[in-house]
Amino acid sequence: MVLRSIIRNFLKLESSSGILLLFAGILALIFSNSNFAETFDYILHLKLNFGLDSPLFYKSIQHWINDGLMVIFFFCIGLEIKREFLEGELSMPSQAILPVIAAIGGMAVPAFFYLIFNYNDTETFKGWAIPSATDIAFSLGVLSLLGKRVPISLKIFLMALAIIDDLGAIIIIALFYSSNLDIISLFIVFFILFFLFLSNKNNIQNIWIYIFFGLLLWIFIQTAGIHATISGVLLAIFVPHTKGKNKNTLLTNVEHKLHPWTSYFIMPVFALGNAGVYLGDVSLASLNNPIPLGIMTGLFFGKQIGVFFTTFLLIKMGYARLPSQSNWIQMYGIASLTGIGFTMAMFINFLAFDNEIFISQAKIGILIASFASAILGYILLNLKSSRN
Repeated sequence: MVLRSIIRNFLKLESSSGILLLFAGILALIFSNSNFAETFDYILHLKLNFGLDSPLFYKSIQHWINDGLMVIFFFCIGLEIKREFLEGELSMPSQAILPVIAAIGGMAVPAFFYLIFNYNDTETFKGWAIPSATDIAFSLGVLSLLGKRVPISLKIFLMALAIIDDLGAIIIIALFYSSNLDIISLFIVFFILFFLFLSNKNNIQNIWIYIFFGLLLWIFIQTAGIHATISGVLLAIFVPHTKGKNKNTLLTNVEHKLHPWTSYFIMPVFALGNAGVYLGDVSLASLNNPIPLGIMTGLFFGKQIGVFFTTFLLIKMGYARLPSQSNWIQMYGIASLTGIGFTMAMFINFLAFDNEIFISQAKIGILIASFASAILGYILLNLKSSRN
């Protein structure tokens, strides 16, 4: 009952934050298409170093959002993944198989769709992972509009799928969007991880020790040539989930305290800083380019096909069952909602491309596909709910 209560609270939090995310995204679009556009762009590219004389700390506000605040977001995602594998929906193979395989299908098929349009261009090829991402806050936000008409089992399935999707995104970032590895820095990273391992093994509950090692990890992960967000995930792995003097574990306490910040501050700020794109040049001709075509078909069609048909095959082969009190129409509605890429897709977009034209084209593709996926998913789920 306690675990189910935690899940319900989590779902409620993520759903309500989806509305704030949407508002932040719309605000970014308004700023980017108004007389305030130049000022807004100037603010985002204003560089800060917080008094520290090092190139590592001399970043624009946008980079501080992407390389700083997003580390905390990925740390929180790492805590969720660890907890789910230890005691949640992913702790039992029989429960985990459906969302895990569905997530894999939902990452592989969209990437394939993208590559159909971009396989022969070495520059645009780099964006293959963009349509593989799912925005958990937005997708659960759409579900919240239907209230109790959608069974809790489907919400839990979508949450588990999105968490696995985030894990896939983390692996992709670590393997494919890291370059020019520095061996000395990498050795220091392993040294820090060893101390974190000892702290975990001895069930040290002092959060300041993990913050200290986390800061060191953030510094040397970057100097090693790996994206900063990976430091958040690695740190989360070693936060102990064994009860100390208190009733709750350190992992549970930290996750509980960070969730409001990631949901109501970090993700909206990320959307505000990254979702803006000038729409004056958008036309049917501009959409007929490999990047937006690959992303739109990948997110909209690829996600639906990848998620739905993998679940269909698993269930028909007897390896899994439909979530309780759900049906195939609702399952297809859930598959449609996974096409809401938004913040995660935007994040990978900035890692994949340096070219501002490519970034803008990708943003437009992400926004169109995410919006279309949200509408289709809502219609399908509402249609079945109304009949019921």
